[in-house]
Amino acid sequence: MAKSVVYFTKDLTPEGAIRLYDALGVTLPGKVAVKLHSGEVGNQNFLRPDFCKPIVEHVHGTVVECNTAYEGARNTTDKHWKTMELHGWSRYFTVDLLDGEGPDLELAIPDGKKIKKNFVGKNIQNYDSVLVLSHFKGHPMGGYGGALKQLSIGFASSYGKQYIHGVGDMDAFWTSDHDSFLESMADAASSVVKLFEGKLAYVSVMKNLSVDCDCCDVAEDPCMGDIGILSSLDPVAIDRACLDLVYASKDPGRDHFLERVQSRNGEHTIDAAVELGIGSKEYELVEL
Repeated sequence: MAKSVVYFTKDLTPEGAIRLYDALGVTLPGKVAVKLHSGEVGNQNFLRPDFCKPIVEHVHGTVVECNTAYEGARNTTDKHWKTMELHGWSRYFTVDLLDGEGPDLELAIPDGKKIKKNFVGKNIQNYDSVLVLSHFKGHPMGGYGGALKQLSIGFASSYGKQYIHGVGDMDAFWTSDHDSFLESMADAASSVVKLFEGKLAYVSVMKNLSVDCDCCDVAEDPCMGDIGILSSLDPVAIDRACLDLVYASKDPGRDHFLERVQSRNGEHTIDAAVELGIGSKEYELVEL
């Protein structure tokens, strides 16, 4: 596969994010879903609505999310709407909880490595294209969270999240083979890429670099300094580039961040996604 282009800027502002999106040279067609992380109540690290507002408006997007599968302030539609209000999302934006009402939409994954179907919020069918606006950070299970996680766990319904975690076994939510879980994430991501083929763009924001995800109500404070914003049309390349920028960092907190990634074998998700053909680890980083 040819090298993908990943754009990068150290300008960690809303305007920087717009510039990086515009550099991609695409206009997302039709009704645009902007997939971002609404943030668990208590989390201090998630990207705030005021940072996201300019780029969401720039693409004329609707903020979309799905309910979680674990106990917390976002695992039911009612609680998630209250969180959307508390965190300001529903004040700033039109918001759509894709799995707010069932039934889920089942996507086939005939070539899946571990799972052959994916369950996503049915309202995903109401959109023509997607901007995946990721907060790149660590993650307690995946090692790191970026574009591939947004495509997989992010778009999965509450039921779908359990299905991915359990590698198809709903009783194995927390006990499945770990690498199989990572491969299931890649499988699920591939189904969403196929659904919106050619109508996806990715912007990843490398700030508030905690080893914990925005889904943690009690999260560790960031362990290293902010790095910048990246954009690409390739979810594999943008995740790989984010990790490579961490590896290249001289920040004293780098090793702590990488320990989280490596101890969970996080890069295995990237390798699995490459094997599924949804992106390339070979990329050209263009700094703007």
